[in-house]
Amino acid sequence: MSFLTVILIAIGLAMDCLAVTITIGFTAENLSRKMAFRIAGLFGLFHIFMPAFGWLIGHPFKQFIAAVDHWIAFVLLAGIGIKMIVEALRTQNLEKKDINKFIILLGLAFATSIDALIIGVSFAFLNILWTDIIIISVLFGLINFIISFLGCSLGKRFGFIFGERAEILGGLVLIGLGVKILLEHTLLKS
Repeated sequence: MSFLTVILIAIGLAMDCLAVTITIGFTAENLSRKMAFRIAGLFGLFHIFMPAFGWLIGHPFKQFIAAVDHWIAFVLLAGIGIKMIVEALRTQNLEKKDINKFIILLGLAFATSIDALIIGVSFAFLNILWTDIIIISVLFGLINFIISFLGCSLGKRFGFIFGERAEILGGLVLIGLGVKILLEHTLLKS
């Protein structure tokens, strides 16, 4: 597998994270550079470990994972999105709920890295060596970290445009990502 192919796959995998981190950036109150760094680091770590884990489990679980991956991602993304919308409608005044709670970020990082897990499973069938999967996984994580950090920064910088509706818009984006994943899976099956 060429270096360019690995980079293009990594960028493609990071697009969901870009959308999610832009949402985090414009819904989070007082998002510091340090917090954006931590969020990007968490998303990047998941994109290191998930393809490597996928490569490890390989053939025996390929069909099971492929059968439910879109549902797992949908439920996590839509659930967090609905929660954000409900909380935004309940707390229209000063007090915003913090999307930066670790458990929520963990769920988002997991949901956006399921595709990386499947890519890792497919790498097992391409006879990619364990030394190569380590390099590929680190590249996936690094590229995802950079794109996620940029997403947080863009969301923070332009969040004022959305004002009070930012959390509702963010929830809709997450639900939309979940629906997109389901539709892509359905269209690929037919």
